[in-house]
Amino acid sequence: MVLRSEPTARQMRLGVELRRLREAAGLTAREAAALLGAGRVQISHIESGLTGVSEQRLRRLASHYACTDDDFINALAAMATDRTRGWWEAYRGLLPTPFLDLSELEHHARFQRHVAIMYVPGLLQTEHYARAVFSSRLPELTDEEIELRIQHRLARQEITIPYEAVIHEAAIRIRVSDRATSRAQLTRLLELSEADHITLRVIPFDLDGFTRASSTMTYVDGPLPRLDTVVRDAPHGSVFIDSEAQLSTYRTSFRKVKEASLEPERSREFIHNLSKEL
Repeated sequence: MVLRSEPTARQMRLGVELRRLREAAGLTAREAAALLGAGRVQISHIESGLTGVSEQRLRRLASHYACTDDDFINALAAMATDRTRGWWEAYRGLLPTPFLDLSELEHHARFQRHVAIMYVPGLLQTEHYARAVFSSRLPELTDEEIELRIQHRLARQEITIPYEAVIHEAAIRIRVSDRATSRAQLTRLLELSEADHITLRVIPFDLDGFTRASSTMTYVDGPLPRLDTVVRDAPHGSVFIDSEAQLSTYRTSFRKVKEASLEPERSREFIHNLSKEL
């Protein structure tokens, strides 16, 4: 079987979950391979996402690993048999892989939560706002790279799942460009906040003792809580976090940040008043 030269984050996640099941069962890769009638290297390739695994073999592995969580096994089987080639594939080779992995993650998401401290979340940005953000990146991007990133970001904005964003006042006050761009961005936020599946909340500066969020965080719900993913920004793309312990920590973090924010109606009023200041 030909090895994948660049497995996607979703393919690697499947391998990671199978490795976790094997390790929880106390089996080595060699022992798991013997039970499957395969070689140790094949198990290694499956667990690193370099090769796929059939549904039949996945279920055999789960049985050998004494996994009795049918919902979890079914979710893994769905990942193993998924052959989706989404719109983001048009950008393969043109944008860094993390951009494509993020699009694929969002495509399969059930719910998305976002905490924004310095910038308006990408899914909510206007084209002019996004252009200003990408134009300020260091090292500087070429005009072509900027345009590709803008096109990709706008394509991601077809939000159809429940989406909740908690945005710090700093993010909506910082002018990434000029007053007109900021005003248009605030108007866009107000328009989006009227959608039934989008909830926006604001954390005002006038809040005592707020230390619960220091950077942007995106929490993406999978088919099951143990298949959720946290996305954090990094200098060269996004970092995906999926350990159960860290997922639990980030769930708590989002809950506390949300509790400190204004209710949606008060948040809309806050954004509206801010837009009148510009």
